[in-house]
Amino acid sequence: MAFSFFRNQLSIIIEWANQQPGVLLYRFPTANDEIKDASKLIVSPGQGALLVYEGRVVEVLTTEGIYNLETDNHPFITTLTKLRTGFESEHRLRVYFFRSAENVNQPWGTASAVKYVDPVYQFPVELGANGNFSFRLADAQQFATNVAGLKDAYTTQEAKLLLQSRVGQVLATQLAGAQFSYQQLDAQLGTLSAALREELGAELVPLGLELTDFRIAGTVFDKGTQQRIAQISNVTAGAQAAAAGGLNYAELEKLKALRDAARTEGGLAGAGLQLGAGAELGRVFATQVDQPTAAPAEPDPVQQLQKLKLLLSEGIITQEEFEAKKKIWLDKL
Repeated sequence: MAFSFFRNQLSIIIEWANQQPGVLLYRFPTANDEIKDASKLIVSPGQGALLVYEGRVVEVLTTEGIYNLETDNHPFITTLTKLRTGFESEHRLRVYFFRSAENVNQPWGTASAVKYVDPVYQFPVELGANGNFSFRLADAQQFATNVAGLKDAYTTQEAKLLLQSRVGQVLATQLAGAQFSYQQLDAQLGTLSAALREELGAELVPLGLELTDFRIAGTVFDKGTQQRIAQISNVTAGAQAAAAGGLNYAELEKLKALRDAARTEGGLAGAGLQLGAGAELGRVFATQVDQPTAAPAEPDPVQQLQKLKLLLSEGIITQEEFEAKKKIWLDKL
């Protein structure tokens, strides 16, 4: 029993010898939070130390080296040694080590969909984003006070989740303010990354953290957004095809609908739809233009052949109809 008592009074080496890269804050384990006289505190490169005396952070050591708790000419340590009287008045002192080195290439991803309205096409967009960031513990006292709460350990993963929880709202705000259409996102990832780094970095300062880098690597649209994008792409492609054939998009779609309906309906209904399609085709290929003050204009055979080719490729007319109409316009050349 006596041996155990005197052993507890021996000086100790206080150091974070096996520093884990995934740990930001680590409490040095001591019995009853008592630090003995003549103990040595070692702060290694990439580390710092917090001294918590009787429940209050009283010193932050950021310079690497060996501190002798009995003799070093350090303001707090000198005061601490004056407070001790033999073995009877050991004061409560906790030592926390923290990682001061940068934590690089931490992957992140949005936990839920980021929503905003596309400024060009005015439809709701939902997307997920991912990338990586780097950070460091810049103010250990603020971090311990406002975040870690002097836990025995605080990990890099916990800090990553803390930052990640803020990304979605900041990204949605930036997208709404920047007015980027979904078509522009890939080209604007660098701009968005810089804006998010600035805004998120400002939010982390009161927590004692410094955001040293932030990057958006890519975005992924949800299924509904992908479907809306596909519809826009189809309409755009259809409009371009119609323009190449001398029609507008509405005319092309109307012809498709009439012909498709005629092919699927039977009896008199089908016959009526077929007549409707024929009438619409007749209007498209009209040889006269309603111009009261001008002489009737003869349609350009080349343009009419282009229209025929478009209608054939879209399945609005059959190959037989195409050949018959083509012969008429070829004869006019």
